Amino acid sequence: MRRPRLEDVAAAAGVSTASVSLVLRGRPGPSDRTREKVLAAAAQLGYRADRAASLLARRRTHLLGVPVQLRDVYRAELAEEIQLAADRRGYTVALSAITAAHDEQRVAETLLDLRCEALLLLAPGMPDADIAALATRVPVVAVSRRAEPAGFDVVRVADDQGVALVVDHLVELGHHALVHVDGGSEAMAADRRDGFLAATARHGVAGRVVPGGNTEEAGAAAARALLAEPELPTAVVAANDRSAIGLLDVFLRAGVRVPGDVSLTGYDDSELSRLAHVDLTTVNQEAAEQAEQAVDAALDRLDGGRTTSVERVLPPRLVVRGTTGPPRR
Repeated sequence: MRRPRLEDVAAAAGVSTASVSLVLRGRPGPSDRTREKVLAAAAQLGYRADRAASLLARRRTHLLGVPVQLRDVYRAELAEEIQLAADRRGYTVALSAITAAHDEQRVAETLLDLRCEALLLLAPGMPDADIAALATRVPVVAVSRRAEPAGFDVVRVADDQGVALVVDHLVELGHHALVHVDGGSEAMAADRRDGFLAATARHGVAGRVVPGGNTEEAGAAAARALLAEPELPTAVVAANDRSAIGLLDVFLRAGVRVPGDVSLTGYDDSELSRLAHVDLTTVNQEAAEQAEQAVDAALDRLDGGRTTSVERVLPPRLVVRGTTGPPRR
């Protein structure tokens, strides 16, 4: 069935298309009687404005492009916060999913084809040089990722400080044998690993790094490797919540009590970490504030004319829940 058009509403209401356009946009001019007829006809026909066509007809689209990994809970939450922040400023967000068949670069190109005026990249995995190349075409903000802001903007939290907060918390509980399951090749991995090693050295406690990744499977593999060792550490610091949940699952299935036998922490404060049966001690990255700052940075270039690059680094926040406690005796 053909979608109702502006002309159909005009014919049903017995008025001009110009009057229909003014009424539906809330503009002055048409009489109250005309407004009533147009709104009644639009409701009867089920007319909805073609926003995409309307935007393309203007010189500016007010579209912000956001590539997103939908299976990553933290990135999905960050995308939602960006949508809310953009809405408050009169901008629309175009989301496009990163998949095995459509990598981040290809998704970014697709969003540019849709005439997005800026790109907000969520913890992007592409090299800094590729981000800078995109920034020669439209304003680009790298969100939740350390990068050298060469031609683009960066909004992130201080990941090394976030992991240091975790180590401070565990040492205060009495832990002296800590293991960090790192984030593998993820962009955030180096800062979190460095933060862990610096904090354990500062406290004079044993700190060891084992390979990990950004998924539940990577955390599960790390847990199995730790269980194969002669003795478990008293605390495990995972580089992200998804890895921590994989660790938690394997530990519990093996009869290891968390936190009775091993304390466990994550990073991101994703929705998964807040579930009652997970109750994960983790680090909050202030996703809402990152989103606000990222949208502001993009609009400051689009509407404010700023040409210099900025980096905005926010302080992270430790969230203590039920997976940490004193070390086993």
